[in-house]
Amino acid sequence: MAKVDTVTVADVEALRAPLTGYCYRLLGAAADTDDAVQETIIRASTRLETFDPRRARLTTWVHRIATNICLDMLRAAARRALPVDLSPGSAGAAAFDAPLPAERFVEPMPDARVVETTDPGQVVERRETVRLAYIAALQHLTPRQRAVLVLRDVLGFSAAETAVILQVTTAAANSALQRARAGLAAAAPQPAEITDPTDPAQQQLVQAFIAAFEGHDVESMIQVLHADAVQTMPPLAWQVAGGAQIAHMICTSDACARDRMLPIAINGSIGVGQYRPDETGVLRPFALVLLESTGGQVIEMVTFLGTEGRFAEFGLPHVLEPSAAGWWPPSEP
Repeated sequence: MAKVDTVTVADVEALRAPLTGYCYRLLGAAADTDDAVQETIIRASTRLETFDPRRARLTTWVHRIATNICLDMLRAAARRALPVDLSPGSAGAAAFDAPLPAERFVEPMPDARVVETTDPGQVVERRETVRLAYIAALQHLTPRQRAVLVLRDVLGFSAAETAVILQVTTAAANSALQRARAGLAAAAPQPAEITDPTDPAQQQLVQAFIAAFEGHDVESMIQVLHADAVQTMPPLAWQVAGGAQIAHMICTSDACARDRMLPIAINGSIGVGQYRPDETGVLRPFALVLLESTGGQVIEMVTFLGTEGRFAEFGLPHVLEPSAAGWWPPSEP
């Protein structure tokens, strides 16, 4: 096979963003996604002489490499789930004694890394497919079913291209897609209200949440939270149900008394980066918090503990200055 001089390492590197969205939907974990994408870039870059544009597009060839890597990683992996589904949960102190393994739950990702398009006609659809509920529903499928469904129904690869990526016949790819669609329907991810984290109404909602939280205003927080709201705190097997109960807890907690927040776009939804003062009073990253909304209220609040090292991914500063109040990420897709 002749070497293809027109394809370069830079061409492969340009696919990092779509590869990140693809691998995340299959793996459901941030670090695993980064590892899979980096390994894909390395393998593709060092094997460019084997790429034949007469047989496939570069993106098809590279996604085939990524698929093989992800399938290898998933062979021994346990199914990840939503924090609220991992256990009945408890609001008591005992829930803090036995954290769940990190590989048990779906991890968050910033929209800027996984909503891999700027096409207005596709952005809303892509956000829907990185919602926590959708990623968790994909976990009910076999690894190959996840791959075929994401390739066809999310990324828009043709049946023939998907067959090349999965190294099967087109008929086999179509059959796998039918099974994947049925499996996803059976997993029944909850239909979400179509939201845009950069929409003024959503920004107002998250700002109202921040104002009530930082102002320790229980009544205002009750208005922000849906009556049936649920809060979880992975990796802890802890959860609280009921908007009023959550409002009283988070607005009167001594632990949160001096915490501050900044808005983020996370998994196709709104959210905040929560900062907590250290022993010197400097506000430092504490946790990423996802807020799912419906009807103009927050219906689900997921506080991801142990994510303080990931704030930069979400465009958040490593130290929060008081002047940052009201700041909003400027570079959403």
